[in-house]
Parts: sequence; structure tokens; C-alpha cells
Amino acid sequence: MNILLCPLSDGGYLYPAIAAGRELRRRGHHVSVLGRSTAAPVAADAGLPFAAAEDFGGHRAFSATWWGPRGAAQYRATVRAAREAGADLLVTSVLCTGALLAAETLDLPVVVVGLAAHLWDYRSGGDDEPHLGRTRRSRTEGCLGLYTDLREEAGLAGRAPRWGDEPLLGDALLLRGDPELEYPGAVLPERIQHVGPLSWEPAPDPAEVEEIDDHLARNGKPVVYVHLGRFFEGRTLWPRLNEAFTDGPFQAVVEQGRSTDPQPAPGADILPVRKRWMGPLVDRAGLVLSSGTSAPVLAALLRGRPLALSPNGSEQPLLTGACVRAGVAVHFPKSPSGQASALLESAWRDDGLRARAQVLGGRLAATDSAARAADAVERVAGAATAPRPGATTPPPARATAA
Repeated sequence: MNILLCPLSDGGYLYPAIAAGRELRRRGHHVSVLGRSTAAPVAADAGLPFAAAEDFGGHRAFSATWWGPRGAAQYRATVRAAREAGADLLVTSVLCTGALLAAETLDLPVVVVGLAAHLWDYRSGGDDEPHLGRTRRSRTEGCLGLYTDLREEAGLAGRAPRWGDEPLLGDALLLRGDPELEYPGAVLPERIQHVGPLSWEPAPDPAEVEEIDDHLARNGKPVVYVHLGRFFEGRTLWPRLNEAFTDGPFQAVVEQGRSTDPQPAPGADILPVRKRWMGPLVDRAGLVLSSGTSAPVLAALLRGRPLALSPNGSEQPLLTGACVRAGVAVHFPKSPSGQASALLESAWRDDGLRARAQVLGGRLAATDSAARAADAVERVAGAATAPRPGATTPPPARATAA
């Protein structure tokens, strides 16, 4: 089978798809990656062939920052790249409406790699779920609206969506978390399954790790790993970080992520970094402070580290609520209060918090998530090629026009 990975090219979306792709390649399938040109070194590190979206008219088409406005470019680039690659199946990420519509146009099965927790409406239950940010209904309607607008732009509005009233799930959506991170009593839609964390990242340069180790040793304080995800319209976390790590008991390694304006105060025990990997940094920390995106949350749990979470937008409030509810995280407010370092110290010393993180993380680590994901992909492919019950004629040929 010829499989095209076409997730968003940001690490939190690209790396899990690569984890599944590497297992599919091990099973004998041909797997290649379509993404932003900046993702080429990551694909090379994973040993997978790479095609730049820009070569197919997909400028910014696979950027998490531009996932909504660049949906049409993503659609066109995926159609063109899938044709050139002779793809039999697509693997994409949540929010990739262009890739979903490309699969529909080409009559290809598509598997969606999700987040640590389900992003949209439950099939049933969860009506009393508290919300730190937007409701599930608001989030679902917003994403469906973008999908519907893009269908019209792609010339597909005249036919019914292949996936009925739940088109955002593709043929299967794979959640990377644990059922404990879903709201108690809520029922997931039928095409969703938990596969586990799909943990993979590029190998670190030993010299870079050694340089960080030297800095941490010179400071000598216990380490908190801070991972800043995408910044939306809320307050920047930097004033709170400066408060927490100036003349306090901890030092911080701050991964800037998509934060483009680092503001460490003079004298703050803060080392800003920008790396393609985070595992070695989490290994050196006793606590992870994050905005609540899936990648750092899962990296922390897999290593049994408790979390302090300060959400902004998108999935961040939802996953923060789930982690606090599961007892593996505390909420870290953005507004400076004079108690930032005390809050971190309390979380650091909370044996119950750490024990629950270790239990949940151990469960995630024990899951062969790449194998589960590959099994799901192969099931979807098998269902797509199986004769329909009672069919007397072959299924229609794949479309050849975008």
C-alpha cells in the first residue's frame, strides 16, 4: 500500500503521524510525507521520503498558524501530491480540512491523527462538562463551518459528504491520550479510537544536550521544563515566568515553541531554547509547565512528571481541564500574583499529583501505540477495498479531476 502522510508540519502534529508511518513502513508499506519545506529535515531523520507542499502550490498550507485560511491551498497541494505519489490512503491531522476533501475528491480512505483528548462534540453525554474556554459545540460548529465553506470552494458542495454529519473524523480518528482524559460518562463517536501517545521525535544532537547540561549544572537549582505552545489572544505567560523564576527555588528551560517574542527578565533563572525535541529536557526536569497542548502534556506523563498548566486557546483549555480532573496537573494562572514560585513548589512536592502522573503515564507507555495506529490504518484500507454487500459491479473508479 502507498501511504501519504499529510499532517500539519508543526511537531505536535507531524511527529505522531511519523510514528505511525514508521510502523507502517516496517510492515512493508511505502510511506512518504507531504509538508512545509521546513519539515524536510524531520522526515529525513525519520527515514521517510519527503515532498514539499510549496512545490504543489501549498505555501503555508500545512502550518498550524494558518490551518483555516490556507485550507484551499492545502486541498490543492494534497490532491496534486497524492496523484503524483500514487497514494492509496492518506494520513492527516485534526484541523486538516483540505486533506479530508482531497481524500474525498480522489476517492481515497483517510485516517485522522487526533490530539490527547477529543476536540469536538461527544456522541452523547458530557453535557455538564465545565469549560475553561470555548464549548465543544462552539468548537465543532466553527470547524464544520470552515469545512463547509471549503467544500463549496472546492466544487464539492453539490454532493453529500462521504462521512455524513461527522465529516471531520475521516474514516477513522485516532486519539493519542487515554480514556481517563475524556469527560466521565461521555461517549465518543463511533469512528474514534484510542491508540496511545504515538511518541516520536528527531534524535537530539549530543553536543546541544551537553551544552544545556553544563548550563543547568552551573545554576544548580532543580529544573522545571516550560513548553510554550501557540499564543492566541490572551495574556503572554512571560511576566508570570519571570516572577516564578527570579530569586526562586527553581530554574527553567523554556521551549519557545511558536512563541516568537521571548521576554526573560535580567537575572531570571531562565534558559530559552528552540529545539526539535523535548524528551531529554523533560528527563532533566521534575515538573512540566505548559500551556496545555498535547505534545508536552504527553511527554510529561510518559515520564511520570506532574504538570502545571496555563491554557490560552484551541485545545489548551480542554486538555487542561482533563488533566486537572485526572489529578495529574494544577492550574497555573497567567496573572502575576506574587505566589508563582510557591505554586510550583507545591506542585513539585505533591506526592499524590506525581503518583497519579506516573500511573497514567505508565498506562500510556505500556500501549504499543504505533502498532495500534498501523492496525487502524490497515483496517480502514481493507474496508475501502472490500466488496460492498450485494454489489454486482465494481466500485467506481477514483476521480481524476480536482
